[in-house]
Amino acid sequence: MPTRPRAVVVVTGSELVRGERTDRNGPFLAAEALRLGLEPARIVIVGDAPDELEAALREGVAADVCLVSGGLGPTHDDRTVEMVARALGRGLHVDANLERDIEAVSRAAAERLQRPYADFRTGVTKQATIPDGAVSLGLAGTAPGLLAAHDGGKVVVVLPGPPSELQRLWPNALETDAFRGVLARTQPPGRRVLRFYGVSESAVARALAEAGGDGKGVEATICAREFEIHVDLVVDPGAEQRADELEAALLPPIERWLYSRDERSIEEHVLALLRARGLTLATAESETGGMVAERLTSVPGASDVFLGSVVAYANEVKEKQLGVPRSVLTAHGAVSAETAAAMARGARDRLGADVAVAVTGVAGPGGGTPEKPVGLVYLHAEGPDGEAGREFTFPGDRGAIRVRSAVGALHLVRRLLTRSGDGSV
Repeated sequence: MPTRPRAVVVVTGSELVRGERTDRNGPFLAAEALRLGLEPARIVIVGDAPDELEAALREGVAADVCLVSGGLGPTHDDRTVEMVARALGRGLHVDANLERDIEAVSRAAAERLQRPYADFRTGVTKQATIPDGAVSLGLAGTAPGLLAAHDGGKVVVVLPGPPSELQRLWPNALETDAFRGVLARTQPPGRRVLRFYGVSESAVARALAEAGGDGKGVEATICAREFEIHVDLVVDPGAEQRADELEAALLPPIERWLYSRDERSIEEHVLALLRARGLTLATAESETGGMVAERLTSVPGASDVFLGSVVAYANEVKEKQLGVPRSVLTAHGAVSAETAAAMARGARDRLGADVAVAVTGVAGPGGGTPEKPVGLVYLHAEGPDGEAGREFTFPGDRGAIRVRSAVGALHLVRRLLTRSGDGSV
């Protein structure tokens, strides 16, 4: 496998180290590095303590590309620029143009907040102070992105911590001559994605091992994501035939669970299937409390085919809003295959949808019984091609059970819409 320029990501913020927030910048920057043909070597999350931050940055700047996020604010504990300068062995200076731009943004903020500009003045100078030789990548609010070239072709990119601001300035780094110089030494690899549902990670790993595993220019990774199994193949230029051979050997024992060869989420797939067939969808949710609908409506354009949802948590709502017969609830209970079927039928009829899916279950931690334990979930979908129901007992805590249920409901719709000629789902 040819050597690619190495990239190290350094994410700063004590709130990340303490677990108060989840890092989104590290995965984004690592994925971007891979897309560009770099080798993501490491993601380091470090707090705001100067010694620890400097140590992480000294390690980072040894790589061909060091991507840094966070610590660019106006307060005393925002030390990233200072520590980057130390790691590079450089001094600091106030960039007059940057200071002017930050001052303009700060004056506008002071006026909007009806505060004196003097409250912002110290922060303006601090945020306009950059390492010698660094260039500005523009502003996100008052925080500048920075790039410093060093050591004959290496680069350090420093970006704000808020993910939206980081992603706004990131393309500017790619347009610099220094970063282009690094990318000139790369050949972006190909990437293939195989998404499975309903098969275990160990079964996919076994199939991969029996297929010969990766190597010879193909790197394979297996990851469980939201209770699906994703296989990512990173294919070096010239290794396409090896990737074809690996896929051909990998798939036969597990192909029945393969549902996608692209990056789209399950909700995107379901919406695309509905559009392709000119069908509409409604949901009826008890245990998931609207999670299926939320996932669908997170996709732009979902309103083309998604009509709406009834969150029927109480039995009275199941009766009144979905028309679930009281006799069904009395005889079988709210968590039952019969109730799930009646909920789906009611959602389809009352919302006027072509297809409907329903979810009911015991998410826990309380409410379980020996007959109906925590994790017991019933799903039911019906449409022009018929209907299908599923019973699961999902492991995990309340949150995990609810996510599994929502994902399972979407996959049940997918399978109903793509069912084989023998009627199986």
